[in-house]
Amino acid sequence: MKREDDVFSINEKEVMDYYGFVGEVGKLKMKSKFTKGWILHSLAYSSPHSGFAIKMQKMRGVKIGENCHLNPYVLLDLVYPELIEIGNNVTLGSNSMIFAHNNPTANLFLKQGEYPRKVAKVKIKSGAVINPGVVVNAGVTIGENCIIGPRSVVGQDIPDYCVAIGNPARVIKKIER
Repeated sequence: MKREDDVFSINEKEVMDYYGFVGEVGKLKMKSKFTKGWILHSLAYSSPHSGFAIKMQKMRGVKIGENCHLNPYVLLDLVYPELIEIGNNVTLGSNSMIFAHNNPTANLFLKQGEYPRKVAKVKIKSGAVINPGVVVNAGVTIGENCIIGPRSVVGQDIPDYCVAIGNPARVIKKIER
């Protein structure tokens, strides 16, 4: 297999370019960064103590406001944690997943065609409630004081003061102020 057709090498180069890592030393720095991040995430992921989980996620680079609650088994992007911003008084339910990137990792045809790696900030504004099993995709903003129903898949912005459910998530109700 030629180097330019090696999907692993392409993925590695994309991530190294994003973080500004170059050469063999850069590869070592990247592996060290992700090993540290994986350890911190693993500690946070299964912790029954929300404060501890938040501390571990902040050490990874996730921006988390005050008075938040992370249930066990919350997965926050493992490659780009610094692109996730969570406001104050936010609740993340168990088995929710927030991704700041998507990538057809092993499919060169898709990757080099219409579906390249997407890396984009995710913002969850203050007061939002993300129920168990919710998936939030790259580039999404979830509005202030929103409720996202269990197992919903959020692929587009949700305005402030709304209830959204489904796959794809859609607003079903405005919350009166």
